Amino acid sequence: MNLKDNIQSVAFFPLHLIIWLYTLLTFIPWYLITGARKKQAVARRVKARSMSGLAEGPYRSVDCFGSLATIDFPGKDTLDKLFELAVQRFGTADCLGTRELLSEENEVQPNGKIFKKLILGQYKWLSYQEVDVAAKHLGSGLAALGQKPRNTIAIFCETRAEWMISAQACFRHNFPLVTLYATLGEDAVAYGLNECGVTHLITSVELLETRLKNVLSGIRNLKHIIYVDPKRSSLRGYPEGLRIHSMHEVQELGAKPENLNAEAQRPSPSDLAVVMYTSGSTDKPKGVLMMHSNLIAGMAGQCARIPGLGPKDTYIGYLPLAHVLEMTAEISCVTYGCRIGYSSPQTLSDQSTKIKKGSKGDCSVLKPTLMAAVPEMVHIVTGSHPCVCLHGPPPPPPQSTTGFYSQEIMDRIYKNVMSKVQEMGYLRRTLFQLGYDYKLAQVKKGYDAPLCNLLLFKKVRALLGGNVRMMLSGGAPLSSATQRFMNVCFCCPVGQGYGLTETCGAGTITEVADYSTGRVGAPLVCCEIKLRDLADGSYTTKDQPNPRGEILIGGPNVTVGYYRSDGDINKDFFVDEDGQRWFCTGDVGEIHPDGCLQIVDRKKDLVKLQAGEYVSLGKVESALKSCSLIDNICVYANSDQNYVISFVVANKKKLMDLASDKGIQGSWEEICNHPAIETAVLTEIREVAKSSKRFEIPVKVRLSSEPWTPETGLVTDAYKLKRKELKNHYLHDIERMYGRK
Repeated sequence: MNLKDNIQSVAFFPLHLIIWLYTLLTFIPWYLITGARKKQAVARRVKARSMSGLAEGPYRSVDCFGSLATIDFPGKDTLDKLFELAVQRFGTADCLGTRELLSEENEVQPNGKIFKKLILGQYKWLSYQEVDVAAKHLGSGLAALGQKPRNTIAIFCETRAEWMISAQACFRHNFPLVTLYATLGEDAVAYGLNECGVTHLITSVELLETRLKNVLSGIRNLKHIIYVDPKRSSLRGYPEGLRIHSMHEVQELGAKPENLNAEAQRPSPSDLAVVMYTSGSTDKPKGVLMMHSNLIAGMAGQCARIPGLGPKDTYIGYLPLAHVLEMTAEISCVTYGCRIGYSSPQTLSDQSTKIKKGSKGDCSVLKPTLMAAVPEMVHIVTGSHPCVCLHGPPPPPPQSTTGFYSQEIMDRIYKNVMSKVQEMGYLRRTLFQLGYDYKLAQVKKGYDAPLCNLLLFKKVRALLGGNVRMMLSGGAPLSSATQRFMNVCFCCPVGQGYGLTETCGAGTITEVADYSTGRVGAPLVCCEIKLRDLADGSYTTKDQPNPRGEILIGGPNVTVGYYRSDGDINKDFFVDEDGQRWFCTGDVGEIHPDGCLQIVDRKKDLVKLQAGEYVSLGKVESALKSCSLIDNICVYANSDQNYVISFVVANKKKLMDLASDKGIQGSWEEICNHPAIETAVLTEIREVAKSSKRFEIPVKVRLSSEPWTPETGLVTDAYKLKRKELKNHYLHDIERMYGRK
């Protein structure tokens, strides 16, 4: 959304004069005090260079050009050693925090549905020493229950302090940890547990009762289940021979002298640390094998790009710990003395689905300084945000059984705040827009606007607690408009990162001083990147003005492959003549002159139309998600046709308002199927995509009245589109829209 275009006709000379005088009086002292000139020089510097001098690379960070980083702290080459160092350095400091549950209430919605609402207290903290003792006792207890070193143990649990305690216990005793998304379906969980042959499983009572109970009889080697809930549960109806314990019971067992004093077999750098199952966008989930050395190297690279990381920081943990970004972020925070306060998508903000109206969400209580977001996977409940002069009661947010929305957190905040701005009165809207445009212009130059921060954006920033100094977005490119919005309204840098499970989440991260948008930064000091021409010639390293091609990542952070998989599935890994391991990502990138990477496409998303034009499905989808009528979209193209079509999960509030304006009545499903509404959505899509090439703009649309969730099988547990399943689901509509029926 271009705010400036909306106000070009506004004659507001006195305000412009005030802003001009403010700039004149504050710019010079601010420029000198904050070192803006130095920051600009850092932003403009060359950040990575080609080792070979050739356009294809490989490219390395100039900060580690001679050799790649493999370790952050000398001698600390395994994850258990990192945690021991943290306990020595930060012993009595807060480490892991959980909010106290005061009460639960059932709230009846106007439609008759009942939602559970929570009233939460303050955060209760465990110190580093207390976490160390808890992990030590748990590890000894697991060993007493028969868990053997180098034998896998699974964790299928929500993000919480007990997850990290369990992980540290496993690292200490050399129990390779198998991680599974808490949103995985029954069949996928059973597949992962059987493939790894685990005998011990750590989970929660809720997941045990709702996701595991029906498939336990088919999990062949499982002997022990440990549930993390603090209260003892009387669980019945489970297979004979399967023993169920509380974590507290296992810790008590491990605290007995004969078990606690038993010598643990500590891991070596080449030992397996984690088997992390991906979400499986094209087939069954794959278990990525991560050695201790892989994770140590990856985190060394990540931490080098986060300035000032230390005991003064508070990180809010709410993304799935089974995702590589969250797991490595939390382990890094613990290593550097940050405290981690745990949250969930349903309790993150004051407006979240499980927070009782009038109560505080986790961000408001914790006031984090650092947080992460993963596109297409997370949600923040944003039916309304009281950001600036907002009025009227917020509409109830949509619900899902998982608590996740298939929309990136930043994009959702951006669309909702901008929507509320448009609902303001003329004067308030104009003041906000002028202030926004003024600060936006300053941010694009690498400057700031402290007065605007104080007067206009304080309430927006308070949505995330008011103290966030840096946000990291990873998993998919963030749109330039959304990144600028976060820079302006949340008054902090938004770093973009690029990495994969197969590279331990490490690849690139933008520098804090880099105020460009649309890029994911230069290679981290632990790895290097090179480009490979695509066979069809759609992207090559000879492209102008910058080389483009498939992204290959090499370095000590690249994992060893997939668990018990044949050579065909491991074909994307290879070792070069120098013994360095590489992973072929399948993503298409462009290297800028300063060595920074931009993600421009995905190999699997490229479709050649009948007339020979290439359409990037993901690129079109990313552009259209800024449309206010769209919550999620899948673009489809067929090589024997000359146009593309789309399937859309519509924004219910916006679409209902549109139907009301057009005098169209009916149920939600009837409105989604109404031809006039489809036409209106297509008109909006064409307006949003007017800068795209003609053949990229969908000419037909099918609106879905139901959201796409992992339960429907149309998206992965990380909320990435399952194109094959979506095609089969909408096959009748595809035939209809292409005129075959």
